[in-house]
Amino acid sequence: MAEEVEARMKRIAATKGVIGTLVVNPDDQSMTLQYAGQLQNLVALARQEHSQRYDPQNDLSALRVRAKNYEIIVVTENSYLMIAIQKLPE
Repeated sequence: MAEEVEARMKRIAATKGVIGTLVVNPDDQSMTLQYAGQLQNLVALARQEHSQRYDPQNDLSALRVRAKNYEIIVVTENSYLMIAIQKLPE
């Protein structure tokens, strides 16, 4: 599983405009969780809302958060979160 996640992250990191990537493992107790903790909460809320509002049998697989200059893309894969931060074109 780790090799698959690593390969996917390398493809994401090679995408034009991506300035950072992060993989969050629920067992990780390092600084990673401090930076990604709020995104984990946001994904949990989005999953709950999606399940209640749309289709409880179809889980949320990705979430995009767009700000003025950046976009944060969160992809859920089993118990992992893969996060990419992309600078938007000016």
